[in-house]
Amino acid sequence: MNVRGAPLIAIVAALGLAIDAFKSLSSDDANGLGSASGAADFLLKCMEHLRTSRPTAVNLFNAMDALGDVVQAAAEASDATAQSVLEAYLEAAEKMPAKDVADNRAIGRHGAEEILRRCGGKDKVTVLHICNTGTLATAGYGTALGIVRALKEMGRLEKMYIMETRPYLQGARLTAYEALEDELNGTLIPDSAAAFLVARKGVDACVCGADRVANNGDTANKIGTLQLAITASHFGIPLVVAAPTTTLDLAMESGDSIPIELRAAYELRSIKRPPCVSKEAPEWIPIAPEAIDAWNPAFDVTPNRLIAAIATEKGVATADPRTGKFDLQSFVAAASVGENGVASSASSTVLQQARDEGFLKYRRLDEVSVCTYLANLKRAADILGSSNPANLAAQEVGDGNLNLVFIVHGPDGAVVLKQALPYVRCVGESWPLSLHRASFEAQALAEESRLCPEHVPKVYHFDSELAVIVMRYIEPPHIILRKGLCAGNQYPGLANHLGTFLAKTLFGTSTLSLSASEVRKQLQFWSKNNQMCALTEQVIFHEPYVEAENNRHTTPQLDATVAELRKNTALKVAVAGLKHHFMHSNEALIHADLHTGSVMVKPGSTLCIDPEFAFYGPMGFDVGAIVGNLLLNLFASRGRSLGPTHEEYVLDTIVKLWQVFQDTFTSLWRAREEGDGYRASMFGFDGEREQAEAAFFRSVLLDAIGFAGAKMIRRIVGIAHVEDLDGIEDADVRASCEKKAIAMGVKLVTEPAEFLSEGTSLAKVASFAKEHI
Repeated sequence: MNVRGAPLIAIVAALGLAIDAFKSLSSDDANGLGSASGAADFLLKCMEHLRTSRPTAVNLFNAMDALGDVVQAAAEASDATAQSVLEAYLEAAEKMPAKDVADNRAIGRHGAEEILRRCGGKDKVTVLHICNTGTLATAGYGTALGIVRALKEMGRLEKMYIMETRPYLQGARLTAYEALEDELNGTLIPDSAAAFLVARKGVDACVCGADRVANNGDTANKIGTLQLAITASHFGIPLVVAAPTTTLDLAMESGDSIPIELRAAYELRSIKRPPCVSKEAPEWIPIAPEAIDAWNPAFDVTPNRLIAAIATEKGVATADPRTGKFDLQSFVAAASVGENGVASSASSTVLQQARDEGFLKYRRLDEVSVCTYLANLKRAADILGSSNPANLAAQEVGDGNLNLVFIVHGPDGAVVLKQALPYVRCVGESWPLSLHRASFEAQALAEESRLCPEHVPKVYHFDSELAVIVMRYIEPPHIILRKGLCAGNQYPGLANHLGTFLAKTLFGTSTLSLSASEVRKQLQFWSKNNQMCALTEQVIFHEPYVEAENNRHTTPQLDATVAELRKNTALKVAVAGLKHHFMHSNEALIHADLHTGSVMVKPGSTLCIDPEFAFYGPMGFDVGAIVGNLLLNLFASRGRSLGPTHEEYVLDTIVKLWQVFQDTFTSLWRAREEGDGYRASMFGFDGEREQAEAAFFRSVLLDAIGFAGAKMIRRIVGIAHVEDLDGIEDADVRASCEKKAIAMGVKLVTEPAEFLSEGTSLAKVASFAKEHI
């Protein structure tokens, strides 16, 4: 064991391989390194071998994965050589030590702040540490020992106790040395004295490192950590795990699957000869009978329920207090959106629903507190032009069903701050709603922006503790598309922009673009947005067809129409089929709430917002949602006296939107054939590719037509209506428009195939709508 410590193992392995590779290159083209492919093969084979050295610590595996991607990308360059591949590898490997030190300092700061928070108002704290997690186990500063160092730098460290950490004595040999060097006021104790120490002398917190952390928070670390965790739990003191995100194994659901390295029996039956003993003595000095059987696991696994918090370089993850489980995948996804670090994936409250969810620091912002918040957020303050709250002005403008939305102006600019509420805003606290939806929205915006940056606003910061997203202020004359259409405005580029957004985001997240394994990995994350999916299923596919407290409609004018809806067996069967498809089809990451109220426009510019319902679902749902909302505006046009020119514009937009979507999607599909969904190698004969494409788009179009109809019906007789129709003051006129729209919706849901032409187009939908306005 010449090298130990999960972060250091990864770094030494990477740099050691770099030295070996360059030596091989200079030795008369040894190992076949004369070409780019030869160099890549050599490096990748060596990396596979290195993976076998330490099975428990995941940092090594993550480093090899990242470096493998670098090697493959370098080898695929048009001018690649063996030298360029090796240099690309070396450049990436040499960045690892500096990043490790920076990450460790961040871990130390986050962990120290978490301990101080949990210790209330204590001026100084005493910490118990296991194993060695400092400079001798990392590139510098350390992880759990970094927390102790950070406490000392803050002037908040009273004392540090060091467990000796049998059988290899990393605590006694290494941590004790570092404690003396850095004057950490350390005291060494036997492992078996930990519980008695806490009982007699008192300890405020326990800290440990990690070799691998499963997604649910189960943590593999040096043997003895589980006993320490049980002790901490018994005495009611927090155990804080220090782990860079490279130590998180998000694909592993629980610690049951973590492989545990078993060390040689002689390491337990003997002790290594100390430097002070004559070299003539044996290297290993027996302390137990040689014949005794020995079981010597190097690590144990601490279950998540015994862990108070996991400090990473991105912030502090805490468990859901109801289950004791962490959701580290959601934590990392949310943290990757913000640029200023993110705290816990479960943390906030002022309302009881938030407290029940584990959001212990949550508070509802207002027009005063939002200015203070942004003034202390460097990225936002830079855009606004001031870090003084007095120089900022906020206005709450949210008119949707769920969230608070603030526009905040400063001397130099403006930003939008969106905060999730722990209930449905348009209903009130009687309908609780998960604050975790904000993390899904932040991640969806990041993914959509990656695929289609021209039609998605930039996110500046995400705060998981307050369920806050800070993003670009979409400046005037941008307005909500629904308001523009209700005013009779026309946006010539709208169909092109929406069709492009739909094509890029749906193709880019589907198995037509990605491997099946990549999509399955995404499904693990997005399937957790289940509360928002359940909300959709309730308000679109169920409540409009039954008596429900949330429903409302124009009465008495629509009473008979609504009664007929609820007796229409064919309609209800078709809607149930759509619901089943919505629940079970995982075609792509869909926006899942793409209506004319979630699009902002001005001439030449279109931006799609509010994807908090995002999950992997049927592509046709997004297409149908926007088409259904455009049809609602069309059927409201007579009641609003918008005129035939406006009607023709909306109809033309519907037809063009689909055509742009299909054309753009097809171009992307033909340009990228790596996806597993439709393997290009299957369709080698003339016309086969075209037949496959036609069948695919026919399926999406049928879905879109049905979902459009369901969207139309629910916006008239369900919980959330649209301004297009609700804004018609004369109830009789409004009801007349609504009856026609409902009839169209029923037709779309029950007979979608009737609207298919010889090709794939929405022309028949537009034609039918025009005849029945």
